[in-house]
Amino acid sequence: MREMSRRSGNCVRCCLVIFAVVSALAVCGPALFWRFKKGVSLGDNKSSCPPCNCDCPPPLSLLKIAPGLANLSVTDCGSNDPDVKQEMEKQFVDLLTEELKLQEAVAEEHLRHMNITFGDAKRVASQYQKEAEKCNAATETCEEARERAEALLIKERKVTSLWERRAQQMGWEGE
Repeated sequence: MREMSRRSGNCVRCCLVIFAVVSALAVCGPALFWRFKKGVSLGDNKSSCPPCNCDCPPPLSLLKIAPGLANLSVTDCGSNDPDVKQEMEKQFVDLLTEELKLQEAVAEEHLRHMNITFGDAKRVASQYQKEAEKCNAATETCEEARERAEALLIKERKVTSLWERRAQQMGWEGE
């Protein structure tokens, strides 16, 4: 039985090796074939390809496809739109100033949001603190009640023990 499992293991290994070799050849084979073929043809310059004879139309130019695109230039961009024109005429310093103002507005909004969140967190923490104090007070009250009940139980056991002794002295024999 052990020899049969060893044979099947060897067979599986052999099949995997064959599969790996075939896969590698299938992937790399065509590229190697063409490289080898080019290497052989480079040595023989006389066997180059003859010129192609085809009746293909000339490629379409961009001007024929969309003639309006040729008239555009970067300086004409947005010249018809007054908002874009006004924006393009601004000086670099004005643009930087506007950018800084926008960043300041964003920072103020973040700060406002952070302050609101911080206030909410403080309120919730205070609420949890009050709940914890209530729990501590209730625990102390319960602990005090348990201690009093324990003291009363000890006192009651002493009284019961005293009455049992008296009863036994008078002749009671118990249950």
